[in-house]
Amino acid sequence: MLKVNEIFYSIQGESSQIGRPCVFVRLTYCNLRCTYCDTEYAFYDGKDMTIKEIVTEIDKYKCNLVEITGGEPLMQDEVRELMRILSERDYMLMLETGGSLPIAVVDKRVKIIMDLKTPSSGMEKKNLYDNLNFLKKFDEIKFVIGNREDYDWSKNIIKLYKLIDKATVLMSPVFNEINNIELATWILEDKLNVRFQIQLHKYIWHPETRGV
Repeated sequence: MLKVNEIFYSIQGESSQIGRPCVFVRLTYCNLRCTYCDTEYAFYDGKDMTIKEIVTEIDKYKCNLVEITGGEPLMQDEVRELMRILSERDYMLMLETGGSLPIAVVDKRVKIIMDLKTPSSGMEKKNLYDNLNFLKKFDEIKFVIGNREDYDWSKNIIKLYKLIDKATVLMSPVFNEINNIELATWILEDKLNVRFQIQLHKYIWHPETRGV
């Protein structure tokens, strides 16, 4: 049994799969309180669903790409079984995690999108750097950038932990906090080998629209 905030079918707004139709399973609960969080409604709200019910709901969309997100999905131990079952059903499965809980427990077939919290998030001290030892080459590491301090911090972390060699590195501006051109310019000036991304869904729909 898992507590599920929502399951919906939309356009993938982030990661290397940006722009693709995707089924999202948003689980309830989060152990972090980032300053820029746009899904506070997932902290507590949700309904109990069996894994069978969740899989049945996913199946009806006939979409191969699935993302488990939150909140923080790894707060619920039963998510491991859900990931195993979906992987065995040949879904291309992604897990978006805040990077503060161990990822070693995640099925190796799952693409992990791990967020390393920057200083402006207020959650920088929650980063579990040991997770970097368990990343696979096809996983992705995300930095959400709110200002120049975040960018410089991220650049140092990338160098310190040699992240470019470990996985795909993403940089995303905090929506409405930093100009897209500004962040893109910094990346180009430094010739930083990262993937710039925006939250595409917030440009397709109103930024506060749920279920997209």
